Amino acid sequence: MLKVEEYKHQAETCVRCSYCKFIDLNWVKSSRFSRQCPIDTRYRFNLYSAHGLLHTALAELDSKLEFTPKLMDALWQCTLCGGCDIRCKRNLDVEVLQVIETLRSRCVEQGKGPMPEHKMMANNVRKSHNIYGADTKERLNWMPKDIKPAQKAEVLYFVGDSSSYRHPEIAQATVKLLNQAGVPFMVLGDEWSCGHELFATGQQGPAKEMADHNIKAIQNSGAKTVITSDAECYKTLKVDYPRIMEKSTENMPYTILHITEYIDQLVKDGKLKFTRRVPMKVTYHDPCNLGRLAEPWYHWEPKYEPPNIAVGKTWRRGEKGVYEPPRNILKGIKGIELIEMERARDNTWCCGYGGGVGTAFPDFALWTAGERTEEARVTGAEAIVSCCPNCKDILGQAAEAKNTGMRVYDITEVILRAIR
Repeated sequence: MLKVEEYKHQAETCVRCSYCKFIDLNWVKSSRFSRQCPIDTRYRFNLYSAHGLLHTALAELDSKLEFTPKLMDALWQCTLCGGCDIRCKRNLDVEVLQVIETLRSRCVEQGKGPMPEHKMMANNVRKSHNIYGADTKERLNWMPKDIKPAQKAEVLYFVGDSSSYRHPEIAQATVKLLNQAGVPFMVLGDEWSCGHELFATGQQGPAKEMADHNIKAIQNSGAKTVITSDAECYKTLKVDYPRIMEKSTENMPYTILHITEYIDQLVKDGKLKFTRRVPMKVTYHDPCNLGRLAEPWYHWEPKYEPPNIAVGKTWRRGEKGVYEPPRNILKGIKGIELIEMERARDNTWCCGYGGGVGTAFPDFALWTAGERTEEARVTGAEAIVSCCPNCKDILGQAAEAKNTGMRVYDITEVILRAIR
């Protein structure tokens, strides 16, 4: 959360140019798929946009505006996809996303937010250490009986709530891939929720509790490399944990890798080979939390020199996300034909689930996912591949609701088919 002075400075720097509403204009191929912001595209009203929320932040800070139901509706339907943030940094270098996140936190501090569904999720985390309120004893029930994690290893697999309880097929595919490559790995017997949705919904207290526990558990395990197949967990361990600890990513006691980064390197090193054909025409969806939001975090104490120059700051412009490893993998599998959607990499359109939207506004999340599945459909692909349990979940719902006939896979499932 930004300190008040920096919060105000960043909000004031916005010039309301509306560039945040569109993908990079150099990459626009059609008006149909040129938009970037889901809430702006859906509602076409200034409050429901990045610059509308930044203007709101200033008004709230000056006590000229309260957290009314309409304001709450706009603020909490933002998916925090970061598209606006990356677009703005092409021109002005405004921390758009951090302002919106701070506005949410201020809303929570004043007892106005978050939404009831988000509060229930936090209660689940307090009681069961996962967002679903599921039995903690069942967290590792997905583990295949023929795979035995090591007691001690250099590599630790951080599973995440969604893969543990809702999409066990992703966790199972991940450990089978590690096992096939001969990689000894551990899992945490006391893994807690990564806290992603707590961070996203401005609930900083319980989010920090999750961070403190998991960081200590990872340190106690002795693992140096943490692998996850959940894009939200990846971004949380790589970006949000350092933020809340006021550290840079490089100073954390572990190196975090997404499973696609790890598999891509295993293939390059010859330790994993794709031996089977997978005849399928696919398009790839970049999860926001694996792409433009996944750059390393650089801790910075605000310091400016005239005229408004940030001294010593490393800007995160969305260019260093995990874009190539998933594509390298798909291109390396015999039989796979990869076709890109018009909005890809840092221009990607959000799946709709992020920022707590899937929890509190499922209809809007489904609409956003429907826009993405339509974009996928016109490529001629027969399937969508992504790298996040929640992306798979909501895109699968949308594909079914729109009767597209398209299948939705997590990339671990596709890789597993290529090595058996």
